[in-house]
Amino acid sequence: MSRLVGVPDWLRGIGAIAWLITGVIVLVVGVVWLLSLAHTIVMPLIAAGIVAAVGSPAVRWLESHRVPRAAGAGLILLAIIALGAGLVVLVVGGIASQSGDIGDSLARAKTAVAGWLTDLGVDSGQAQQSTDEAGSTGSAAVEALLHGLAKGIAGLSSLVFFLALTTLSLFFLLKDGPTIRAWTERQLPVPPAIAQTVTRRVLQSLRGYFVGVALIAAYNGLVVGIGALALGVPLVATIVLVTFVGGFIPYLGAWAAGIFAVLIALGGAGTSEAIGMGIVLLLANGVLQQLVQPFAYGAALGIHPLAVLVVTIGGGAIFGAVGLILAAPLTSAIVRIGSDVRDARETEVAPRQPATAVP
Repeated sequence: MSRLVGVPDWLRGIGAIAWLITGVIVLVVGVVWLLSLAHTIVMPLIAAGIVAAVGSPAVRWLESHRVPRAAGAGLILLAIIALGAGLVVLVVGGIASQSGDIGDSLARAKTAVAGWLTDLGVDSGQAQQSTDEAGSTGSAAVEALLHGLAKGIAGLSSLVFFLALTTLSLFFLLKDGPTIRAWTERQLPVPPAIAQTVTRRVLQSLRGYFVGVALIAAYNGLVVGIGALALGVPLVATIVLVTFVGGFIPYLGAWAAGIFAVLIALGGAGTSEAIGMGIVLLLANGVLQQLVQPFAYGAALGIHPLAVLVVTIGGGAIFGAVGLILAAPLTSAIVRIGSDVRDARETEVAPRQPATAVP
């Protein structure tokens, strides 16, 4: 039959690749569907895995100083719980205590924007409708991106149960991390060297990425806070907290927090202060951040910023908040693993090539 049809080899290759890609997509969709059915434990495991990837070096350091690994894991777990509780109190408590002022500032900002549109010749009713639609569109976008996480947590009996499972999983991941990693490497259907490369690169990408994100988020919060104080913008603490938390979502979070800060400045201080706040945010999220990012991320990502933006939006649209957070570091790990495997193959092939005679 192949002789009669006469299918070219290149077309056969494309067909094989197409079927391979289709199989991979079906496998990924199936795995995600199965995991979604077990979200009660999957979500805590994902959260614990991210924190464990960042905190495991501290446990290893304690172990090198003759602290038993179980005791070191317990100490790091207590430190993480204390840090997390402190952040929750600062963020939730700070924003909740100023919710009335925030609402008033945002309402005045919407009125000011509607007035600008009216001055430009837009009908007053249409101007008000445009500002209302803009606010509802932003809220809908945030709700859509965070739908995955909200759905996962809503399926739990309570948030306390979610936190309890996360804490328990985190302790075991910190305590038995090397054992779990070795078992995982043995289960991968690849040679041991490649399996070790895969786990090492995933851990390096997660660890470097989230440490870098935390540093950049703190830096942006500091710069924006200083700018807000200098301009006399109200609710400085709230702006700093929103900027810091938003920094954990690449690009999208920083600019969304920036829009929030500009609206607070517009409604609470005035037009000139809002313009000044916008300039501060452009500097913080643009020029100054480009100077800090290489030092904060180091060699963690190694992919183009546009690729980070694309995979972050795509991951958020498909997998919700989990995709928003994990898309960039996992993509980086995949790129690094591919590069490592290619280099290993080239190293194996190179010695087999005959040496060139020297004239």
